[in-house]
Amino acid sequence: MIITRTPLRISFVGGGSDLREYYSKNTGAVVSTAIDKYIYVMVNSRPDKQIRLAYSESEYVKEASLLKHNIIRECLKLLGFKTGIDITYSGDLPIDRVGTGLGASSSLAVGVLHALHEFKGEKVYHDQLAEEACRVEIEMLEHPIGKQDQYIAAFGGVNLIRFNKDDRVEVLPILMQENLRNSLENNLLLFYTGLASDSVSVLTEQKNKTQDNFAVLASMVGFTDKVSEMLVNGELNEFGKTLHQNWLYKKQLASKVSNELIDEYYKKGLASGAEGGKILGSGGGGFLLFYCKPEKQDSLRKALSDLDELKFKFSPTGSQVIYESAQ
Repeated sequence: MIITRTPLRISFVGGGSDLREYYSKNTGAVVSTAIDKYIYVMVNSRPDKQIRLAYSESEYVKEASLLKHNIIRECLKLLGFKTGIDITYSGDLPIDRVGTGLGASSSLAVGVLHALHEFKGEKVYHDQLAEEACRVEIEMLEHPIGKQDQYIAAFGGVNLIRFNKDDRVEVLPILMQENLRNSLENNLLLFYTGLASDSVSVLTEQKNKTQDNFAVLASMVGFTDKVSEMLVNGELNEFGKTLHQNWLYKKQLASKVSNELIDEYYKKGLASGAEGGKILGSGGGGFLLFYCKPEKQDSLRKALSDLDELKFKFSPTGSQVIYESAQ
């Protein structure tokens, strides 16, 4: 039996430049962090040579190709599994909170691939896990997504991630002093809007408009080096203001990145003392992130009292094997 633990993530600036439509012509970059909310994947053998998959639903099939769950089906296909395996996964967030801008589908792909490699007795490195997860989601399933989620899930930590024209990805850790990292964690607040995000629709439009949005995306990429320096130097108030500037650009990438309700919540956040923020993921719903000084946080929470707050910390580690028993 193998159990893996893979973190979800928060992206700060640069999102959208991890799409091949952008970075194949202009180097893309994001700053993001893994957080201490995880997806757990358990893999075990089955003596009956069938496949059982348990999540919010249960599937019991004769071979992998018959599975309805597309990510797990394609992960099994990629690594050559056909029968005789039992897979269960769950997460720290309720199942209806998965897929709301925290990169859950990519974390699942990374976690499943990690567990399957270990089950086969194969040691695997973070970059291989990330690339294989990209292959599953972007190439095999043709999801209209970029590469940042897979890499932050595999590597963990707070990173500047660059996407080069030749498809190479560089993961550059942002080495913050402990007191600055703690301050940043304490000044970030996360609220669930209660709105479902139609990520496929938003990201498909965003991909199709990449050429038109080149200047906007280039400006967002330009924030990444500046934000990295801010985090290292402790310029956290400037970081909060840059989140706001990035959000104004992000809203231009597709028509449904925001909506009237999200805009209203965001205005309330700024009016109550937040320096800046953004909707996470593709937009249209999910989690809303704010940077807010401690003395203003009670006011912010009061202004958004109809939303659930998710408390979190950064996760220094990416996907890990947390349990392994002899076969």
